[in-house]
Amino acid sequence: MSKKEVLLRYPAGQEESFMQGVKDCLPTVLGYLSIGFAAGVLEKTAGLSLAEIALMSLLLYAGSAQFIAAGMLALSSPATAIIFTVFFVNLRHLLMSAAVAPYFRHLPVWKNVVIGSQLTDETFGVAVTKLAGKSRGSYRWMFGLNLTAYLNWLLANLAGGIFGQWIASPEAYGLDFALAAMFIGLFMLQLTERKKYGLDLIVAISAVVVAVAGSVFLSESAGVLIAIVIAASIGVWVEKWK
Repeated sequence: MSKKEVLLRYPAGQEESFMQGVKDCLPTVLGYLSIGFAAGVLEKTAGLSLAEIALMSLLLYAGSAQFIAAGMLALSSPATAIIFTVFFVNLRHLLMSAAVAPYFRHLPVWKNVVIGSQLTDETFGVAVTKLAGKSRGSYRWMFGLNLTAYLNWLLANLAGGIFGQWIASPEAYGLDFALAAMFIGLFMLQLTERKKYGLDLIVAISAVVVAVAGSVFLSESAGVLIAIVIAASIGVWVEKWK
C-alpha cells in the first residue's frame, strides 16, 4: 500500500496522539518504578557505578536480563557467559516484535527500528490490548508509550542505585514480587479485552506442558524459552485455522 493510499484509508486525525501513549503507559509506571528500583539496588550491590547503571538501563533495557547480569557480575562470571545468557533470556523480544510488526507495516524502516528497540514486555502488553481489532497502529502513540516506559525505567534504576544502599532487605517491601504482579495485571487486562478464552486456555495449557517437560529433560530456563516459542506458534496456528 502506498503512502497516499494509507492516508486516504486512515486520515491523520484518526491516529492517536503522543500524549495518549503517555497516558496509556501510566498504569505500568508504578510497576516500572518498583522493579527498576530493585534492579538498581542489585546493580549497586554488584559494584556498578551510577554511570554504569545508567548505561545498562539505556542500552540493555530489560528487567530480567539486568537482574541476571547484575547477579552474574557479582559472582565475577566471564563476560561471554553474561552475554550469551542475556541473549537467550531476551529472545522473546523477537516474538513480541513479530507480533506487533503487522500493525506498523505502513511506516518507514527507521520508525519500525525505533519501535522495536524500545519494546518491552509491559509496553507490548499494553500495545496488543490497544491494537486488538485494528488494522494499523499510530507511531506517535507507540512512541509516547515506549518513551514514557524508557525514561521511567532509567530514573527508577538510578534511584535504586542512589538510595538502595539504605535498604538491607528489598524483599521485605515486596519489591521482589513487583515484576510478577505487573505481569499478572497485564495478563488480566488482555484477558478481559480479548475475550478469546478458548484460545487463551489452549495456549496456557500448551505452555505449561512444554515448560514442565523442558524443565525435566533440559533445564528450567530452556523449558521456559521452548514453551514460549511452541505455545505462541500453537496460538497463531489455531487462530488462523479455526
